[in-house]
Amino acid sequence: MTAITNAKSDETARRYWILATVTLATMLFAMTVTISYVVLPQMQGSLSATQDQIAWTVTFNLVATAVGTPASGWLADRFGRRNLMFWCVTGFSIASLLCGTATTLEELIFYRVMQGILGAPITPLSQAIILGVFERRQHSLATAIWGIGVVCGPIVGPTIGGFVAEAYNWRWVFFMTFPICVVSISTVLLFITDKERKSGIRLDWTGFLALSIAVASFQLMLDRGERNAWFESIETQIEAALVVAALYVFIAHSLTAKQPFLSLGMLKDRNFTLGLFIVLIFGMLNFTPMILFPSMLQNLQGYPDSVIGLLLGARAVGTFLGFMVMLFASHLDPRLWLVIGFGLQAISGFQMASFSADVPTAEVAIASAIQGLGVGFLWVPITLVCFATL
Repeated sequence: MTAITNAKSDETARRYWILATVTLATMLFAMTVTISYVVLPQMQGSLSATQDQIAWTVTFNLVATAVGTPASGWLADRFGRRNLMFWCVTGFSIASLLCGTATTLEELIFYRVMQGILGAPITPLSQAIILGVFERRQHSLATAIWGIGVVCGPIVGPTIGGFVAEAYNWRWVFFMTFPICVVSISTVLLFITDKERKSGIRLDWTGFLALSIAVASFQLMLDRGERNAWFESIETQIEAALVVAALYVFIAHSLTAKQPFLSLGMLKDRNFTLGLFIVLIFGMLNFTPMILFPSMLQNLQGYPDSVIGLLLGARAVGTFLGFMVMLFASHLDPRLWLVIGFGLQAISGFQMASFSADVPTAEVAIASAIQGLGVGFLWVPITLVCFATL
């Protein structure tokens, strides 16, 4: 009896060590991404770039992440979850450090692209590992704990990064992540043991390339459309044509191929399809203020980097509180939390829409915290809805 009890205790400990490992890896990814938003104005001045040009460091990072994310499943099957996590965390760490050494805008954009590609599988792979290690009845608890840890990155990163950038320069916000990178790589080697590979799996290059072109073109069209007067610009017209053509090729190929890159049959699951739509709305609401706030606050009101970091940190504090609530309330109907979460997002959005050039700091902090609270309420139910019936 004692042996059985000890075995169960060891298995439980192993699960939570794995949870801590993937949480740290995702926290590193989230922290490094949010740190860069704080120092965008300083990078713009250091590299003699215009606001449009420095925005490419964000745009191409998002495009690379969007392109790399769908390949996560195939990469995990082909190389094993442990190997993929190790090389992604290692590569992402190296790319992050190289961002701090960039001397030209072109170098910085290249390193940011590498960040996006190498970091893209970390979040979906972490969620897959958690859902695979824990029993279904523990999924909501494990996801909430993971979310609390992950949100520490956007709290610590911008807050400390703002002070570091103000005291030294923007390069040190990338260098300061080095100790966390080392710890994260070490824990992956120690606790992630899943080396299983599926032999004979080939990448559907047609589907992958078609989807990548469609996603990249769509992102560029949305990012640069307003600056180019939308469809009055030849560039926007070309990007729109690429989206339509590549999406047609992807759908037609996926419906006829024996082993498509992504099986469209998953969309027959109503919860999964609805969850994807909710994630789309969630992502648009989540990232927009993180990109707009730093430039607005520094260029229009002259806020120092340290204050900008604290204001972004207020948003993350709200998210942290939301996850803490979900630790004890995740057993309730997820639809309730979806309504509450998006309601808080709406309240925050109305507050932000009323901002003027001389908006008080307190109003920015309150609106950010309310939006963060909504994010904390939304993350767990969205995950549960997406995977409930798959």
